[in-house]
Amino acid sequence: MASNRISPDQVTLYRAQGYLIFADQVLPQAKFAALKEHFERKLAALPSDVRPESMDVPHFTDTKLFDWLFADEVLDLVEPIIGPNIALFSSHFICKPKGNGKRVPWHEDSFYWKGMLDPIDVVTVWLAIDPSLRINGCMNVIPATHFHGFSDYEEVDTTKNVFHTEIIKPQRDDSRAVAIELQPNQCSLHNGKLIHGSEPNTSDIRRCGYTMRYTSTSVKYSDKMSNYHQVYLARGKDIAGNTYGDPTRTYPELARYRETSGKNSH
Repeated sequence: MASNRISPDQVTLYRAQGYLIFADQVLPQAKFAALKEHFERKLAALPSDVRPESMDVPHFTDTKLFDWLFADEVLDLVEPIIGPNIALFSSHFICKPKGNGKRVPWHEDSFYWKGMLDPIDVVTVWLAIDPSLRINGCMNVIPATHFHGFSDYEEVDTTKNVFHTEIIKPQRDDSRAVAIELQPNQCSLHNGKLIHGSEPNTSDIRRCGYTMRYTSTSVKYSDKMSNYHQVYLARGKDIAGNTYGDPTRTYPELARYRETSGKNSH
């Protein structure tokens, strides 16, 4: 039975605003330290020509990450929002190096997931590995913009931005943006349709977060994505008749396909 890590009032706030800051420690300190150490090894092993912002679906080739993706401390945060039957949709280390970390343009995650799942009802846990502050390009959100989820986009410069598109200016109000500042082992939760983005990191402080994305198992995943993506049963039972991946095996072929086809970053 899940513990009540977030209150009914916090769930109501999340539903109204599309996001929530969880200011307590997400993981026991030793468990968080192990995750950070694990990430540091992965980062050190990256080829020199690979940007650290692009560490997408690392769990496809690294089953150790399920120690944290399936951790009760994490699942107990999302269960009050999506219920007891939980699927892991995706995960992503987004690490902005100090000095030249790229900007994340304004976007809705749901824009990148069209045709993958129905309904698009995803909760992202954004776990801070490093301090995530205004000075080093923390995530910004525009509250209560999660009731549609499919804005119009225009091209942006990929030498400066993580993605190649951004929501057009007439469809967003940057003046309403809220900075999500977090210390290591704190997190935010946000709806997959919420408008969010972040500024570049020109500071001398690295900024890394681990995004862990979950849905109810009542969400139906498309069979068409089986050649480039995999979802996992994290808690409870399947409701929608989905096929789930095996968290004890790796899927390097899926990771390679995503890299070569451009289906990365989300």
